[in-house]
Amino acid sequence: MDREEEEEVLVLNQPLLPEPSTGNSTPEDLPRKSLPSRVWIETKKLWRIVGPAIVSRLAGYTMTVITQAFAGHLGDNELAAFSIVNNVILGFSFGLLLGMASALETLCGQAFGAKRYPMLGIYLQRSWIVLFICCVVLSPVYIYASPILKLIGQTDEVAELSEVVSLWILPMHFSYAIMFPLQRFLQSQLKNFVTLWMSVVVLVFHALISWIFVYVLDFGLVGAAVTLDISWWLLCFMMLVYVTCGWCPLSWAGLSMEAFSGLWEFVKLSAASGVMLCLEFWYYRVLILMTGFLSDATLAVDALSVCMTVNGWELMIHLGFLAGVGVRVANELGAGNGPGAKFATKVAVAESSFISLFFCVLIIALHDKFAYIFTSSTTVLQAVDHLSYLLAVTILLNGVQPVLSGVAVGSGWQAWVAYVNLFCYYIVGLPLGIVLAWVADYGVLGLWSGMILGGTLIQTVILAIITARRDWENEALTAGRRVKKWSTPDNQTEG
Repeated sequence: MDREEEEEVLVLNQPLLPEPSTGNSTPEDLPRKSLPSRVWIETKKLWRIVGPAIVSRLAGYTMTVITQAFAGHLGDNELAAFSIVNNVILGFSFGLLLGMASALETLCGQAFGAKRYPMLGIYLQRSWIVLFICCVVLSPVYIYASPILKLIGQTDEVAELSEVVSLWILPMHFSYAIMFPLQRFLQSQLKNFVTLWMSVVVLVFHALISWIFVYVLDFGLVGAAVTLDISWWLLCFMMLVYVTCGWCPLSWAGLSMEAFSGLWEFVKLSAASGVMLCLEFWYYRVLILMTGFLSDATLAVDALSVCMTVNGWELMIHLGFLAGVGVRVANELGAGNGPGAKFATKVAVAESSFISLFFCVLIIALHDKFAYIFTSSTTVLQAVDHLSYLLAVTILLNGVQPVLSGVAVGSGWQAWVAYVNLFCYYIVGLPLGIVLAWVADYGVLGLWSGMILGGTLIQTVILAIITARRDWENEALTAGRRVKKWSTPDNQTEG
């Protein structure tokens, strides 16, 4: 163990070298250690990625929560308008762009494990090109938010307020094209603490300017939206400076025309990643949209938006696990270590599930109190209380489903997971929710419960079965072939 600890210290001091697992934990080494020792070693490797990823994602999401809280105290219509923009308009592009950027988790993670460092910068530039084009294509959704929302059943007042917010928040939408690839580029090199501290600094800054814009300068809902633009672009600029000004010397060699070569293959992998994750993100956005067709739609949207915001807040923890297990699995497969990838999956699922169980119990205990964060309206508080147990079940499922998606990202299975998501969410879950809401007349309670039982639960079970039955030795061979396919001779640096 003394030699192993010395090797761990060397790795921590050399962040651009592979993780200990890629150099130390060979398939032959694993059976020689006791199970508690293997779990502890894997936990340290995993949390080196997961810990900073959770903090940075919580910080980013909390900026939106802060803005929603300020909007909620301006009035119920303002809360509904910002919630719809956040959960539907912004959520629509967020899910797709985040998913498309996750292609870098597969490519950069496996290239890093195989020591093909120069290719990381090329992948980053390709992702910028693809995501920026996607942002341009999605812009009309923001520009024509009011007629779109009216078409799907939102009230005129809420739809028009939502359009005002969506227009002012459009610059934030374009920041995603730069931000998401940068996050994954740094994450794959184990530079998570950089994004952690930047995110915390920007979070504090965001809280301050939100108070100034909304209350001191009295800019109202527009001021709340503008603070998000400023904060996200500040974070984006800080990360861009870090990457391009010498702190990533092995993986960033400047802009290159090679970013335009092999672009179509990159687009296909990005599209598969985008469809896989956006089908998950859109699922609960569809839930909010469908709620607009229920009686007393404003109250239902307010209550459900509060629940979805809390769920999204807690989900950031498990998205940290998604990132962590994605990097761990990709690194191990890139290094040819199938058993290491399998063991990393087991540890991540177990630890994420324990955390989700804790928050599930917490929500049940505070079922009639947690909504005070967002509103002081008695009717909204009562409606949230009525939905709190469904929120607890959703949080419990968060502990497994995102981790399995992370395994898929790290392994490059995005395309077939997209088919699983499409079937479970939109062919089974959504129709079941509609039947329970309108045919059985259970309203928003029936809609949400049907989508959980018919969609999320079934999808989680299917992914768990498929993951458990994978041939991990073959996955390692597949990863090796992928690294060779995507690397050019000039960019292959043997470690």
